[in-house]
Amino acid sequence: MKVITLRLPFPPSVNAMWRTPNKGPLAGRTMLSGEGRAYRKAVNDQVTLQRVVRHELKGKLALSLIARPPDRRKRDLDNLLKGILDALQHAAVIDDDGEIDDLRIRRGLVVRNGEIEVHICEIPGEATESAALFDA
Repeated sequence: MKVITLRLPFPPSVNAMWRTPNKGPLAGRTMLSGEGRAYRKAVNDQVTLQRVVRHELKGKLALSLIARPPDRRKRDLDNLLKGILDALQHAAVIDDDGEIDDLRIRRGLVVRNGEIEVHICEIPGEATESAALFDA
């Protein structure tokens, strides 16, 4: 089974990733902020540096994340997911985050600047709901 492993920068908060202007022609539209664009670029750069083959995985996917925060502040793990998954899709590691049928996230130890460790694999056609693809 092919597993892609990546180490990515820790994402900005979900509130910093998107903005919704309240004035002007874009008022009321939610869009990626400058910080969100910078994060997407950083993920794309890491995908290139780590020599990940783009569009390699097809079909149903399993994705496991270890979030190693940059400090001990309280964080909701689920708030990290949207920015990371969108950045992986934008970097063409995955075709569509809607293809992820098995999604796991764990909190790791605090590391300087923080990081996200990502493991992605295709779910075999015969896999069942009880299949443990990443358990060791």
